[in-house]
Amino acid sequence: MGRPTRRHTGARVSGRLRSMWRRGRWFVLGLVLVLVVPPLFGALALRVNYAGDLRADAKTRDKDAVWLGHAWVDGRKKDADLAAFAARIKDTGIRDLYVHAGPLEHDGTLPAAGYPRAKWFVDAVHRTMPGIRVQAWLGDVLANDGPGPGLHLDRAASRAAVVTSARQILDVGFDGVHFDLEPLLSGDADYLSLLDDLGEVTRPRKAQLSIAAHQIDPLPGLHSANSLLSGREKWWSQKFFGQVARRVDQIAVMSYDTWMPLESLYGGYVAQQASLALEVTPESTDLLMGLPFFHEDDLGHHENAETVEAAVRGVRLGLGRTDPDRARFGVALYVDFAAEEGDWAAYRAGWH
Repeated sequence: MGRPTRRHTGARVSGRLRSMWRRGRWFVLGLVLVLVVPPLFGALALRVNYAGDLRADAKTRDKDAVWLGHAWVDGRKKDADLAAFAARIKDTGIRDLYVHAGPLEHDGTLPAAGYPRAKWFVDAVHRTMPGIRVQAWLGDVLANDGPGPGLHLDRAASRAAVVTSARQILDVGFDGVHFDLEPLLSGDADYLSLLDDLGEVTRPRKAQLSIAAHQIDPLPGLHSANSLLSGREKWWSQKFFGQVARRVDQIAVMSYDTWMPLESLYGGYVAQQASLALEVTPESTDLLMGLPFFHEDDLGHHENAETVEAAVRGVRLGLGRTDPDRARFGVALYVDFAAEEGDWAAYRAGWH
């Protein structure tokens, strides 16, 4: 055969270019379908979830809580501060105070020097605010079996030390102990074992065992996908959430730092989280949804999106749609030292 003419060669090249363009076009379309369409449908679903009427009975059950800073137990807060705080929460649904008495050391121990005024605070609350319970808020960064610094729940000695620390802080007079251990991987059997051991300490004393919980997978298996992409887990599976909820007296969902860019999407997300949590939390456990009483702007939290108003509306929507008769349900306010007047006003107006 002879050499192809320039015209034939040009036609062949042009055909290859067209074929490459078609393949490239389908590749780009595939990327759009994978990367753009699901988030758009997800955003639409959250926006729809935020719509609708609120049930009149989807409001406070007088089982709310607030996270309090370390200043209440280290000597910075005085009687006048306590009186002002008592006036602040009067006639609200707040029943539990999670006051920071930690953090734990990485070996699970709790230095007593860190909370010199704890007994003053507990006694003063009991004296001036009848019916209010005070729980010691303890926590630490978890090493998650890695080489870095942090609390190793995979070590029996560390878990035993945490149990001893709980016993130690309850001896001060606290009504319970509230644990916030992060980042906690979904399915962590060592954490479940720790909760079982802690229950052996709290139940005989009729003390509360409560925990701050990660959010639940907005889509099934999302915690695993996020772990593969980032090496960390933001969410728990709904199954694991239920396993945790069955082992404690109270579980407070940290329903903030959600990455949501708009108020409507955040509110819809909170409504979904409330529904998912209600589905697997037993009637015997207090379920609380966190409200963002703090103001900052970063990748995880957008102040204009994660508002108290949107969170309260989302909580009420989720409660009303999923389990409107649930008695052991409330909200938890995070956190007292960052709160502004508008946060307290929105909590009172929306939830009462």
